[in-house]
Amino acid sequence: MLIYTLNVGQGQFVVVTGKTQAIIIDTYVPLNPKADIVNVKGALASILQGKELVGLMITGFDSDHFNEIGIKIVLNKYRPNWIMYPKYFKDTRVADSCFAAIKSFETMKTFVRYSVALDKNDTRFYNKLSDDFQIEVFSPHSEDMNSSNNCSLVCKIREIVTGATYLVTGDTEIDRWHSIVRIFGKSIASHVLAAPHHGSRNGITEAIIRSINPHTVLISAASATSTIIPHPRQLISLDFMQKNAFLPLTVGASL
Repeated sequence: MLIYTLNVGQGQFVVVTGKTQAIIIDTYVPLNPKADIVNVKGALASILQGKELVGLMITGFDSDHFNEIGIKIVLNKYRPNWIMYPKYFKDTRVADSCFAAIKSFETMKTFVRYSVALDKNDTRFYNKLSDDFQIEVFSPHSEDMNSSNNCSLVCKIREIVTGATYLVTGDTEIDRWHSIVRIFGKSIASHVLAAPHHGSRNGITEAIIRSINPHTVLISAASATSTIIPHPRQLISLDFMQKNAFLPLTVGASL
């Protein structure tokens, strides 16, 4: 398993590749970036060379995850078999434009849509969406959908051949994480963790990190931002990992 976090500034665009297939997670591409970012089309052409893009996963409907430009870049060239996103409604122009873009491409190829909420689906295991990967869902659930952040998709991607795991977290905050840990316990353990909510102060605690027990943490955040993300308190938690042999620690974008 290779995980590419694209340098798109204060947002998320991730590509996970296996032996023959790939999954994209979120599609943020800023229209007017405040700093240099990666050429997304060029990066995708390089990363996906010789790979089949089987799925597009959207962790939430905020603009730094769900982005019309990114959606169009992905669907115009690669046409995945399925699209997965959390099952909730957000009445915003961003969400409307992104779903309109998806619908427009469905005239060219039909995507299977997986709208996910634990209390509204028959299963939380998606083992037949890829020959390379299995997906186990941990969130959202209506009992904790008290904010758009806590409506985020949380799932573990497992590479079948190697057993390598990557925990996708979206913008999920601490109060929902307490429920996830209580309900699923050691099942959330993963080799690689996407720092929740871009490393913000409400994203994670040391106790939750202990439960996940990652050896690598990836933070999709701009190098400098007025909102101070990653938040210093989050970095303290990550420093805790270093002191407790959870190394190596990876912070930043890989491309």
